[in-house]
Amino acid sequence: MKKVWIFSALLAAGLVLSQVLPAVLGGSARALQETGRLLTMVGLAFIMIHVGYEFDIDKKNLREFGWDYVVAMTAAAFPWIFVTGYFLVVLMPPGAWRTYQGWSEILLAGRFAAPTSAGVLFSMLAAAGLSATWTFRKARVLAIFDDLDTILLMIPLTMLMVGAAWQMGLVVLVMLLILYAAWRWLNHFVLPFTWPWVLGYATVIALNSEAIYHASLAIEQGVPVHIEVLLPAFALGCVMKPLNNPHADDVREGHQEGPEHPREQTVSTIVSGAFMFLVGLSMPLMFENPASGASAPTTLSAIVPVPTWPIIIVHVLVVTVLSNLGKMFPLLCYRRQASVYERLALAISMWPRGEVGAGILVVGLSYGLSGPIMTVALLSLSLNLLLTGAFILTVKALLRRHQVIHGSAGVASHAARRSHAMIQ
Repeated sequence: MKKVWIFSALLAAGLVLSQVLPAVLGGSARALQETGRLLTMVGLAFIMIHVGYEFDIDKKNLREFGWDYVVAMTAAAFPWIFVTGYFLVVLMPPGAWRTYQGWSEILLAGRFAAPTSAGVLFSMLAAAGLSATWTFRKARVLAIFDDLDTILLMIPLTMLMVGAAWQMGLVVLVMLLILYAAWRWLNHFVLPFTWPWVLGYATVIALNSEAIYHASLAIEQGVPVHIEVLLPAFALGCVMKPLNNPHADDVREGHQEGPEHPREQTVSTIVSGAFMFLVGLSMPLMFENPASGASAPTTLSAIVPVPTWPIIIVHVLVVTVLSNLGKMFPLLCYRRQASVYERLALAISMWPRGEVGAGILVVGLSYGLSGPIMTVALLSLSLNLLLTGAFILTVKALLRRHQVIHGSAGVASHAARRSHAMIQ
């Protein structure tokens, strides 16, 4: 459990520095932020390549696979619906719901609550020694689909803000092609998989994503094309053919997801820790008003009066509870596969937020969204980040309770049987 506390401390340190460094460094802060963002993308790609490498799908069991996607969609949709409704009723100007601008702004602002952070989740669960559990394996599927659903839905949300654009259609086409490649050539290509190679793959993916983004800005400033590294990195891991079964001794070891060699595990831990720090460091300024200095507010969110701090804190707590409550639907599913403790642990494991949610807020800020809505959203996301360690400890306690009730020996054989027969 020491890793969980270390990773949590790194998250908190990065978050604090993200708010302090811009004032300390002044004009140099921009370059540091861009470098940190690129390194975050490399770290996320490194983690997701490993996840894809160990991702195993029984193609004969597509019904189960499809149900996982439905569950993941609800885990992304319900927090969005709950938080958007709260913002609309409580924090938007009266009558905003009657306007196109009001709906476009609120739908984009509320989307930050939807995505589970796959990179943060996998790193923390593995650090807690839970990678041999059914909960981890199912969370791995749901978190990836959850983030994918969020990325895809950002395309129509962006179009609400800037209008229809051919660039958005291009992004959808590229994502579909990547998904097809991962499915068609799953575990097909034998490629080097030691950590220098994986780090190289991750760097190339991140640099290509960044190059496409800047090239699209040169074509049309208002409609950027951003191919998130999560999907191509995961797909690359999927098409790699494992030289041996990466899950063969998961039940026996019960402590480590990812590379089996001690040196590879050490590097993987270092990269995961650096990623945690960089996720915190990538958070935008919470109290910066993008509309300051403008002659007049250009968005409805910018004209809402700023409430007092006690009221803001109440809003943050309510939004945090609503966003996590929306992640609880998996508790009602998989009743034939897992106990109530495992299902509750699965739902709670979907609570951690991170780089994707922060990215959505950055997009919102770039379109002029500001005022209490963005302050509450940023503080809520930050609170979820700080509580990640507590979430993982809760998951571990629930799974320990499951073992006490059902017997550790039965759990090991049951986990091995399920990991072979079901979608991993």
